[in-house]
This record gives sequence, structure tokens and C-alpha cells, in this order.
Amino acid sequence: MTLTEKQVADKIREAQKITFLTGAGVSTPSGIPDYRSLQGVYQGIEAPEYLLSHDCMTAEPEKFYNFIKYLYHPEAQPNVIHEKIVELERRADKTVWTVSQNIDGLHAKAGSRKLVSFHGSLYECRCRRCGHPVSWREYLRQDRHEGCGGQLRPQIVLYGEGFTQEVLNQSIAAVAQAELIVVAGTTFQVHPFCDLIRYRSPGAAILAVNQTPVTMPTDFEMVQCSGEEVFALI
Repeated sequence: MTLTEKQVADKIREAQKITFLTGAGVSTPSGIPDYRSLQGVYQGIEAPEYLLSHDCMTAEPEKFYNFIKYLYHPEAQPNVIHEKIVELERRADKTVWTVSQNIDGLHAKAGSRKLVSFHGSLYECRCRRCGHPVSWREYLRQDRHEGCGGQLRPQIVLYGEGFTQEVLNQSIAAVAQAELIVVAGTTFQVHPFCDLIRYRSPGAAILAVNQTPVTMPTDFEMVQCSGEEVFALI
């Protein structure tokens, strides 16, 4: 069923237990390109899945590092979508969680606390040899740890890597508690993220906010527009 921007905004505003499932489209208004659109960071790059893989990181670390650096946008600021989610989260009469595919750190930058970064964050880095955490600023200067010489990496889930049970459990719990699930800025086709919908409460309603059509193996309502248009009305 298709809704208007105002109808979706009203449903979000009125719900008490909400979980947002967000994707790259939530961050594009902040100037961060998405991965799959014609303007996305993968456009014109051969085998991008390899460049963002565990195999590339270990076999061709220089190639991996040069690609990963391209994904950083530390100047980007949260937009109205991130900000409205935080406002809802801080309301005493609501329980609001966000589970995000995004690795850009903008939900955290906006102030979200009930947040699961499903694919990790570019802004949390560590040394693969000694396990010591390092700042993302140090990582952007070089990919070798000054302390031990080990390879540095961001704490994101690469192609060929699995998810921790903790992240999966947190995500499932966030979905299960919701009376309203809002899928925003994603076509919701990437596994296992899109599988989270299976853990919803039987009575939970599902809304999708995206500029392109979304498909799910269950009933949901949708508005096809920019997320900014909806969240500005909340």
C-alpha cells in the first residue's frame, strides 16, 4: 500500500516502540555517495566487492587501503533523518532503536545511543597484529601500526567475513521489541540485514521510505520519496 509523506510521518510520530532499519539512502543527503546508484562509489571501479573483501585486505593490502580511504567522509554531518531519529529516541514516552547498514558513523555522530551498527564503523579501527585500537585519523595517515608494525583496519564487516553473535542478537532484539518497523534508505535486499524482518512481533507494522521500490516477503506500506521529505514532517 502506498502512503503520503505526511501519513508516514504521522505513523512514526504516533508509535511508541519503533525500530529504524537504515541504509545508504539515509546518508546521501549528507553528501555521502551510496554504493549502488549510478553516482555511487562503485561506479566505474572493477570488482568493488573484491576491493572491500577480507581476501583483498590480506593479499593486496595497498590496493585495499587505497580503496577504503575513498569511503571516508569525516566532514559529513548528520541530516534531518539522523536528527529526528535522535529526537524520537530521547522522548520518555518512546522506545526507539536503530539498526543501520551504514558504516559512516553519522547515526552515532547525531547522538543515537540505542544503535546497532550492523556492518560496523569506519571510525573504529584496530591493529590486526596486536589488537590495539587506533584512531581513524591515524589509520588515514598510514595503514601500519606505529607500535608493532601490524596492519591496521577499520572495524567493518568485509566481504568474506561473518557477523558476531552479539551484533546479530542485538539486531534481532531491536526488531522484536518494535510495534513499528521503519525501513529507510535501502532497497532491503542485502542478506542477512533484510532477514531481520523475520524476527518482528506478529502485530508489528512495517513502513518503507525509499526513493526506489522496495520488496519484502511480507505486507508493508511504503512512500517512494527522499527520506528528508518524511522526516522533516515529524
